[in-house]
Amino acid sequence: MDCSVVIHPAEEGGFWVEVPALPGCYSQGESVNEALGNVEEAISVYLEVLRDAGQDAPASGSNGSMW
Repeated sequence: MDCSVVIHPAEEGGFWVEVPALPGCYSQGESVNEALGNVEEAISVYLEVLRDAGQDAPASGSNGSMW
C-alpha cells in the first residue's frame, strides 16, 4: 500500500515525516532513509489500530481511492 508523505527538516537535526492522509500519523529519524523506514512502521501501526477499532482507513483523492 502506498501513500504520500511529507518530509521536514527537524530544528534539532534529523527529519520528521507526516502522512497527510492519516491525521496524527508522524515519525522521525536522523536521516531521510531512517525517517522513511520509521514512518512505514507508523503507518502500519496506525492502520492496525483502525482495523482493531472496526474503522476503515480515511479515503483520499477525488475518486474515493484509499491511496
